[in-house]
Amino acid sequence: MSVRYTLVHQDATTLPTTAAAQYSNGINIPGGIIDEFIIRITGTVTAADVASDFANVISQLRLIINGDDFFDYRVGYGASNQATCSQLGYMMNSMGPGRSTELMGATAKEYFLRVPCGRVVPPGVSRLEYQINYNLLATSSMVGAANAGFEIYVRYNDAVQNTTTIGAATTFNYSATTQQVVVRLPAGVPGALAAIYVQNDAATETDITQFRIVSQSDYSLSTTMWRALNGDLQGIKVADVGNTATAGIGLSQVQFIGGSYFLPTFNLSLESDLFLQMTATTAGTSSFTPIVVSPMKGAKQPQQRQLQAVPTNVSKSILADSSASV
Repeated sequence: MSVRYTLVHQDATTLPTTAAAQYSNGINIPGGIIDEFIIRITGTVTAADVASDFANVISQLRLIINGDDFFDYRVGYGASNQATCSQLGYMMNSMGPGRSTELMGATAKEYFLRVPCGRVVPPGVSRLEYQINYNLLATSSMVGAANAGFEIYVRYNDAVQNTTTIGAATTFNYSATTQQVVVRLPAGVPGALAAIYVQNDAATETDITQFRIVSQSDYSLSTTMWRALNGDLQGIKVADVGNTATAGIGLSQVQFIGGSYFLPTFNLSLESDLFLQMTATTAGTSSFTPIVVSPMKGAKQPQQRQLQAVPTNVSKSILADSSASV
C-alpha cells in the first residue's frame, strides 16, 4: 500500500497571457498505478485579471495517456475576469472536494487541479499528451511574472479503486420547449455512467428549468431539485477573490453555479446512450459531458513500506456529495 508523488514536468511558459492561448505538449512518465495527475500553476496577476476562482482562466483541458483519451473538457462559457465560480472548478469539486483549489490572494496565485485517472500503465516509459487552453488575461501576462510556474505531478497509488474517464461532450442546440437529448457515451470504454455534467452557454440560471433522465425518473425534475439531490444546496465552496465580505482571502459559499448542472446517475450501465429530456425557456447551446467509472485493482509494489491505504473512488465521492443516500 503506497502513495507516491512524482514531478514529471515543469516550465515557466505554459501560462495565460493577454491573448487567448493554447499549449500542446507530450512528456514521458514512469510506469505504475496512476491515481491522478496534479497540475500546479503559480504566478502573479493583477486584480483586474481574475475576479473569482482561478479555474476561470482555463477554457479547455485534454489529457491522453498512451493513446487513451481519458480527460476531455471544454468550458460552456466564461472569462478570466468572470465574477462567478468557474464551470471547471464546479465539475471537479463535484467529483470530490479539493480537486480544484487555490491559495487565496488577489494577485499572487497558486492553483491546484487534481485530475482523476485510475490507470495501470506498464513498467518503463509511458507517454502523457496534454492540451490546455487559457482565456486571455485583461491586463497582464503570467509569463515572466514573479514566481511563474507550470507543473505536472503524478500521484501513484495502488489503493485507487476505479478508473475515471471524462468523455467528449455532446452539444445540443435547444429551444424554448421540452426536448429530448441523446448523450453519446464514450465508445469502447468499460464501466458505468457515474454522472452527466451539463453546461449552458450562459450563466443565466433561468434558461434551463428541468431535466429528466428517462431511465431513472417518470417525471422531469426542476433544476433546484437536482441541486438538492446532488448536494449543491448544502453549499458550494468557491475561492472567490472578488468577495468583499471575505476581503478576497476567504472561501465563499453559494448554492448554485449559473447554467451548470451536475446530474448524478449512480453508475448507470452503458448498454445504450443516455436519453434525457430538458425544458428551456429560451434558445441556446448546452453541452453534456459523461463521467464514466469502472472498478480496478492495483497490484502491490514490492518496494512499498507504507502501512495505511489511501482509497480513492470518484463514484463514491459523487454519491457522498449528493443527498440521495440520506
